[in-house]
Amino acid sequence: MPDNQPIRVPETAKVFHFPPRLQPGPADPCAMVIFGAGGDMTKRLLIPALYNLARTKVLPEKFALIGADLAAETVESWRDHLYGMLKSAVGNAATEFDIDHIDEAAWKRLAERMSYVQGDLTRPELYEKLRGALDEAGKAHGTQGNAIFYLGVAGRFFGTVVEQLGKAKLTAQSGDSNREARFWRRVVIEKPFGHSLDSARELNASILRTLHEEQIFRIDHFLGKDTVQSIMAFRFANGLFEPIWNRDRIDHVQITVAETLGVEERGKFYEATGALRDMVPNHVFTLLSMVAMEPPTGFDAASIRTKKTELFAAMPPVKPARAVRGQYGSGTVQGKKVKAYRDEPNVAPDSNIETYVAMELEIDNWRWAGVPFYFRTGKHMSARNTEIAIRFKQAPYAAFQDTPVEALRPNWLVLRIAPDEGISLQFEVKRPGPVVELAAVKMDFHYYDWFPKEANVGYETLIYDVMIGDPTLFMRADMVEQTWRIVQPVLDAWAAEKADFPDYESGSDGPKAAEALLAGGGDRAWRPAGPSSDRKP
Repeated sequence: MPDNQPIRVPETAKVFHFPPRLQPGPADPCAMVIFGAGGDMTKRLLIPALYNLARTKVLPEKFALIGADLAAETVESWRDHLYGMLKSAVGNAATEFDIDHIDEAAWKRLAERMSYVQGDLTRPELYEKLRGALDEAGKAHGTQGNAIFYLGVAGRFFGTVVEQLGKAKLTAQSGDSNREARFWRRVVIEKPFGHSLDSARELNASILRTLHEEQIFRIDHFLGKDTVQSIMAFRFANGLFEPIWNRDRIDHVQITVAETLGVEERGKFYEATGALRDMVPNHVFTLLSMVAMEPPTGFDAASIRTKKTELFAAMPPVKPARAVRGQYGSGTVQGKKVKAYRDEPNVAPDSNIETYVAMELEIDNWRWAGVPFYFRTGKHMSARNTEIAIRFKQAPYAAFQDTPVEALRPNWLVLRIAPDEGISLQFEVKRPGPVVELAAVKMDFHYYDWFPKEANVGYETLIYDVMIGDPTLFMRADMVEQTWRIVQPVLDAWAAEKADFPDYESGSDGPKAAEALLAGGGDRAWRPAGPSSDRKP
């Protein structure tokens, strides 16, 4: 076998035998209303997730799905469109939901519980129709008055929808008296939650006039990924790693969220959002919190969310000089020629919106003081890759000063989130032979060598948690405001400056200016953006 190639463990060589996985029971009876029922997110993410819940028999037995949108659909046409999206995913590795076949029984179970309400979400008439639809769902499917309102619409409508729901008395929950039938109402709000610190505060204040905090589920689908949730288990269930998880042993941390996709048909959304607002206060800080938070006292929602909030509170605002933005030009991505961002549909020809952002973050607490956290995220990059790479401090060189060894390579621990989920550890060994010569090798764990791969979109766990009322994986109001506080100086600085765009070629690793972020740290440099499992140490 060539040097430095990872060794895969064959099935017959595995010595661990895992017990059958514990399966959650069906969630509480409920109706789910999707605002934006005809939108791309509903078709690509929400419906596949609900189909998966039906297929694995954790969707409530007593369940109803109500679509609400401005489009003049019938329930039959809406259902057909959704089924068409599922069918297009069969055998399609390019989709987020690559399945071998459609479980027709599971689809039928979901489809039979669908209804559709047409109307303008800014008008009270729609909410009167929804009241009737929820009453019908209760009678036909036994939902017992429980309801989830999923806001799969543009962020500017979040406050409006919640206000209208409140005026229509659709968010009111039953009393706690034992003589009353109890039911609950919950609202799921997509990201980005606000577009600045002030707007996030205003949105929180607005929706909290109608809802209690425990009714609000601010969703980030990154936390629905098993590999993200497993970071806490990796850290806190293994005595090997936590003692070295600090400033004494770690030199710096790199977080990469690289996409090969461009903006495509989302130009209108992206022109109002940009990469920083779209990715950083939610996705990037989600990954950061899992790797940097202090150990919680338990795995309950209050303990975990409190530790994350404490982490964000310990982070000073980012200095604009320690942030880089970029916008992709034309180029070649995975062998296909692609156009520049400014040539995409619904994008201004002189757009100042970033499609790439890199920053240096600091954490002013005892564990992390002096350890820089670097992150980058961008579209139309060289490879799709989401990973957290932890570089350890160099070992002393003195022991090798009288040998041919000229340098010691750094040790890296890499947590791969997508697409090849796993964990790798790079370290030095002596090459065979009489001469003291070192070689960097990797121990490489791949999730799907050990556990069966299941098609999912990351929303399954989150929707189930909403149904059972578990807020552990959702952002609290104070957490949201803290993340916006950290990046607000950068937003202000960029709003006042015209950028020299485009400044990176599609299919590259991003703008050259991003290299300067790490340049002052000795031999620090960005790792190649491609998946680490494809690279030699």
